Amino acid sequence: MWLRTACTLGFTLDAPTPFILMLRARSGAQQWVARESYTLTPSVPVVEFTDMYGNLCQRLVAPAGEFSIETTADVMTADEIDVAPGAPFDAVQDLPDGVLTFLLSSRYCESEQFTTMAAEIVAGVAPGYDQVAALCDWIRREVRFDPATVYGQMTATEVNLRREGVCRDLAHLGIALCRSLCIPARMVVGYLHGLVPMDQHAWFEAWVGGRWYTFDPTQPNARGGRVTLAYGHDAADVAIFNQFGPASPPVLMQVAVELLAPPA
Repeated sequence: MWLRTACTLGFTLDAPTPFILMLRARSGAQQWVARESYTLTPSVPVVEFTDMYGNLCQRLVAPAGEFSIETTADVMTADEIDVAPGAPFDAVQDLPDGVLTFLLSSRYCESEQFTTMAAEIVAGVAPGYDQVAALCDWIRREVRFDPATVYGQMTATEVNLRREGVCRDLAHLGIALCRSLCIPARMVVGYLHGLVPMDQHAWFEAWVGGRWYTFDPTQPNARGGRVTLAYGHDAADVAIFNQFGPASPPVLMQVAVELLAPPA
């Protein structure tokens, strides 16, 4: 399917403020970016770099006063995500070098705390894809997805304790559970067509059967219509913006995902 994504951020800044943004989707095996626009108001010099995860990042200093960022992109992406029941577990010693890092505990995903719990959830389930699917099913049953939750920036341990959270929180719990079973897992942030309420969305990918597969504990079905902006160990790596200096939360944030007719 063809999607048009859009994101607008507005700030009122008391002083010149350095930013690192992560708002450009990159083309790859799962998506093709056919057109994009990126507008800064007022216009300022920007330096783009690729971080250690391959994400496209933009570095700039915004002036004091009103500052806005507007992005749009037309992207071809899959109607449905790939599923692979029965895909096998990959032994740690056989993993590609670049995948090994996603076995490690991280700031929001304290995987060492979940070894016993994860083993109990997947008892009797074939190692690999089926284990990750069982973990996702358990999260859907036991943890309430609440986009308006009052809790913020929770670790996987806190999510498990409170049993509610936003998409980022449920992804953190899924990642921690996977890593505790020696299944590599990484955070993904981007857009999801038809998400209610519409916002930036987070899910995770797990490495089984020799490749990454998408898992989303907030959705009951294997929905496609996803546009990825960033990958990382957890939310600390995939923020769509980081600012440095006095905190100035956005005064405006709007996200839209529109279904387009295929090009003629």
